[in-house]
Amino acid sequence: MKYRPEFPDRFGSIQDARGFCLRFFPWYNDEHRHSALGLMAPAMVHYDQAPLIRQQRQTVLDAAYQAHPEHFVRKPPQAPELQQVVWINKPPDPEEKNH
Repeated sequence: MKYRPEFPDRFGSIQDARGFCLRFFPWYNDEHRHSALGLMAPAMVHYDQAPLIRQQRQTVLDAAYQAHPEHFVRKPPQAPELQQVVWINKPPDPEEKNH
């Protein structure tokens, strides 16, 4: 949140902070696409819509490839894979500390 350009240095009051969060969290959860989530919004993953959305994206990419294979010089396009685990701040792995 603090890296968003509209995030203020300070809030004037608790009401200002709540007002900001009332706008920020719906955008972040429902609209903002995350690269670590296969360019999905968190709500899409949370509500288990991600597999269907990825399948739909792949269908569109397959059609684009069939229509214009010359646009894809290396290989057919692939929708981003869905990660099984995603972290904001991954805790240290206890196994890594022992080595």
